Amino acid sequence: MNLLRSIQTALANLRANKLRSALTMLGVIIGVSAVIVMVTIVEGARSKIVSEFERLGSKLIIIAYDPGKAKQAKATNVLSGMRMDDVRAIAEQCDLVQSMSAELPTGEMPARRLDNEIQIKLTGVEPDFERLRNLEIAQGRFITREDNDTWSKGVVIGSKVKDRLFPGEDALGKDFEIKGISASVIGILAPKGRTGGDDPDMMVLAPITSIQKRFAGVEIVGVIWAQPRDAEMVDAAMDQVWSCLMRRHNNAPGFQVDSLENIQNAINRVLSIFGLVMGGIAGLALLVGGIGIMNIMLVSVTERTREIGLRKAVGAKRKDVLTQFLIEAATLSGAGGVVGIGVGAGVAYAIGAISKQLMTGGMNGDPGIPVHLPVWAMAGAFAFSAFVGVFFGLYPAYRAAGLDPIEALRHE
Repeated sequence: MNLLRSIQTALANLRANKLRSALTMLGVIIGVSAVIVMVTIVEGARSKIVSEFERLGSKLIIIAYDPGKAKQAKATNVLSGMRMDDVRAIAEQCDLVQSMSAELPTGEMPARRLDNEIQIKLTGVEPDFERLRNLEIAQGRFITREDNDTWSKGVVIGSKVKDRLFPGEDALGKDFEIKGISASVIGILAPKGRTGGDDPDMMVLAPITSIQKRFAGVEIVGVIWAQPRDAEMVDAAMDQVWSCLMRRHNNAPGFQVDSLENIQNAINRVLSIFGLVMGGIAGLALLVGGIGIMNIMLVSVTERTREIGLRKAVGAKRKDVLTQFLIEAATLSGAGGVVGIGVGAGVAYAIGAISKQLMTGGMNGDPGIPVHLPVWAMAGAFAFSAFVGVFFGLYPAYRAAGLDPIEALRHE
């Protein structure tokens, strides 16, 4: 009997016992759908995270200081934070660092122009911030070295800030107030959307020296963004920066030097562990489905004992009977896998659609839970479901193939 004929016979047996076949496939359907839902949501989150870090630039180095960690370590040399002297020292002593920008976020502040008042996120930056954070100027220009040297009041505003403070008019060169202090628009950012939890479109970027002098009162720095000379030098550049800071501050604890790539890898590891846990739970459902297939195939062998004896009597070989029952088991579980893929995909995308209606925000400005179903997941789920059928169908198939034709023909 050829393969096509065997599959046709297997499908005919499934149609002959529709309810029994459906109940037998239920375990496989539940297991495969659980796997598909899990993979779809995890891969959706992973693809969003990857796109977020690509927008930020995964080869960037982040340098920060946390006084809280230094206090937890019971250190005697606790700093109030990083200063511009640290920025200058890194620039002078770390030759593996190509460019960097200090950043000083001040949090939300009221911005007013005429009768329009909004809450903006004021951040002090340096000129290289534009390139390091992949920002694009739609109008005007970005902050320059001269702006920083002269404590300029010129600022670069996000697209939403422009629309709300200067609706329907050109904002370049015009003034507005930030917490009572005058600022002049020198540039407007192109719309970017949410990036990592921040909304650049609601940002107002000012020279970091202006923020330090007018708001902080000291040359404090919140975080430093740095880029190595070569993408392969990230780790070496991080070590060089770390050594520089340790020398300057007598090994003071609390400094953090990391790369966005390492952070991305850490998040991916968490997602992978979550996927393995969920996959294990879904695997239990597949195990139950496989046991159900074995059980129903054993019943099928008993019901078709005379048929098996007749086939052997007219010349069917042991391997023919074995192949026939293995194909039936694989077809049963494979059909369950196909249904499970459809059900799982439907549930996952339904979750995504419902979450879009219930949630007002999300990564990259998109509301809802991100979902993504890769082709490899569907192919893998189908192949694994068929494998489950073959694995659990081996014993019933061997039992059927080992029947004595004479005894089988006598079976009532």
